[in-house]
Amino acid sequence: MLALFVLAPWAAECSWGGFVVTDYPLVLIFLSPLYGGAALLVRETARRTGGGWPAIVLLAAAFGVVQAGLVDQSLFNTGFLDDTEFADFAAAAAQTRVPVLGFSVGQAFDYVGNHVALSICAPIAVVESFVSPYRRHRPWLRWPGLLVVGALYLAGSLLIFADSEDGRKGFVLAPAQLVFAVLVVLALVAAALLPRWRRDRPAPAPGRRAAPAPLWVGILVYAGHATVGLVPGWAGVALRTMLTAGIVALVVGWSRRAGWGQRHVLAAWSAGLLSAASFAYVVPSYAPSSPVMALVSDIAVSVIAVALVGGAFLRLRRERR
Repeated sequence: MLALFVLAPWAAECSWGGFVVTDYPLVLIFLSPLYGGAALLVRETARRTGGGWPAIVLLAAAFGVVQAGLVDQSLFNTGFLDDTEFADFAAAAAQTRVPVLGFSVGQAFDYVGNHVALSICAPIAVVESFVSPYRRHRPWLRWPGLLVVGALYLAGSLLIFADSEDGRKGFVLAPAQLVFAVLVVLALVAAALLPRWRRDRPAPAPGRRAAPAPLWVGILVYAGHATVGLVPGWAGVALRTMLTAGIVALVVGWSRRAGWGQRHVLAAWSAGLLSAASFAYVVPSYAPSSPVMALVSDIAVSVIAVALVGGAFLRLRRERR
């Protein structure tokens, strides 16, 4: 539980190079209640309701909309990145901005998608790979623990929302934007709690094709992460949509084959973590840093990411034996 609480903020904000290594302690102290609390609440909700990974993904998307749409409101604030090293991204975001609602579809893919892949799903997959099979799909918290984690998450969200300088940055949602964000969140949560996710999946029939090796699952997802942002504008949005839908459909199909297991789950979600770490070398941090500190921080990201993923795979390998 504590591992997920700490890993979630690091994966969300540090794994792609957003902060230099000397900032890691502050990131973990101030953002663990927000990201770690959310990851624990998402996991506990999905595991208690029996929804599995479909429920986790939908709840993670709901968290992404809450975080980017309601808490720091970066999804609607066109000047959110003006005081960072990403200020030049505003021109590209404007190409896919939706009138009236005032958000960029391209940025929505980035913000919400990264929350799904990095803030919630990758940390859950990694931490669950280190625990025993008996505990992997069972709840970890009782009701008092859930209440404490919920209070920490609420406090972390309010801390960001109330910080008009570094959090919400003085921006206030328009009524239409508020209604839109709330409706999207409610729709995602309702979809996550649908009874269909709680149905027992039938065992693969004898002779059915086996799932591919976890390596091929990881390569496919890594390639998707590495290529979705190459094309700008609405053409890029269309490409992202098709690639994401195609990869999801393929992975879901593979998951219904014989032999699919936790190693495949880990490969699919850790691919995003490794992709973020590999691109940290070409992505600036939020605040300017010296070339030496930037390189040291990027190397630290690579070492931590490889150690986490490699350690998880070694743990599962020993489990198979």
